[in-house]
Amino acid sequence: MLTIVIRAIIIYLVVLFLYRLMGKRQLGQMQPFELVLTLIIADLATIPMADVSMPVLHGIIPLLTLVVLHFVLTFFSKISGKFSAFLSGKPVIVINPDGIDYKAIKNLNISVDDIFEALRGCGYFKIEQVQYAIMETNGKMSVLPKSDFAPATAGDLKLKVSPSTIPINIINEGKIVKENLQVAGIDESEIQNILKKAKVKNVKEILLLTVDKAGAVYLQKFHEKYMTMNIKPLGQVEE
Repeated sequence: MLTIVIRAIIIYLVVLFLYRLMGKRQLGQMQPFELVLTLIIADLATIPMADVSMPVLHGIIPLLTLVVLHFVLTFFSKISGKFSAFLSGKPVIVINPDGIDYKAIKNLNISVDDIFEALRGCGYFKIEQVQYAIMETNGKMSVLPKSDFAPATAGDLKLKVSPSTIPINIINEGKIVKENLQVAGIDESEIQNILKKAKVKNVKEILLLTVDKAGAVYLQKFHEKYMTMNIKPLGQVEE
């Protein structure tokens, strides 16, 4: 009995250390590959606890292997957008200004009831209150409300507001997200104009740069405070 107790304590401390090392987030925030690794680790950890015939080291080695695998997958996800998309998928717009995108929810294998449940979790009970809703890769929904229903209560103040727009990720950790250039309707020369205006010499200096259709730019260099600016609406080159 004492042997089982000691083995359980050892495995528990090892698993706790590994999860701290992996920087685990809450269950609902995990990417698919992280969730799979978590489930396998939990299952493997129970075997050496109960089976006293198995050396403890033989139970720890598979756990360490999975942690190494986690770091390898995470590394390649950071350096390759295509690999990241293959591993975790991409965010999908499930509600747009025209309403629910049936093709999108069919591809995600979710129902209209699932959409309503997620919207209620975000504090919205009517589709017509939502400008865009995005199903994230971790299964959570992000909602951009219509201007009249935004937290600023512009509708209550009877203010005339511009339509809400989604910021498009153009530069991510020093790399241009080329597939988003087509979505934004801009080219690399327009990006260079933005960097020149911000007095940035190289794309690799940028941690994040987003642009929305109204021309609002968010730019942040590595280890520096962010800045915002306005350019002409997307698709138009500044003179």
